[in-house]
Amino acid sequence: MLKPLQDRIVIKMIEGEETTKSGIILASSAKEKPQIAEVLEVGPGIRKDGELIPPEVKKGDKVVVSKYSGTEVKYEGQELIIVRESDILAVVE
Repeated sequence: MLKPLQDRIVIKMIEGEETTKSGIILASSAKEKPQIAEVLEVGPGIRKDGELIPPEVKKGDKVVVSKYSGTEVKYEGQELIIVRESDILAVVE
């Protein structure tokens, strides 16, 4: 697995709905980019005034991310995204 550095986090997007609530099947071009992802790996955090500040999210969390944030990478056949912790908007509970 990729081991992110500093405050970076490796996530995998969770696919969005393919049908609407009324049962209409959406074409791939009509689907919105998903914003909910699963955290796969977390970096150690950032140093501020000599102190290591760990990230607030942990491996396995479901999170909401900014729509077009991060760097997309393909690793071992999976499409993953590396984002900074500041690109994560919320944790889904």
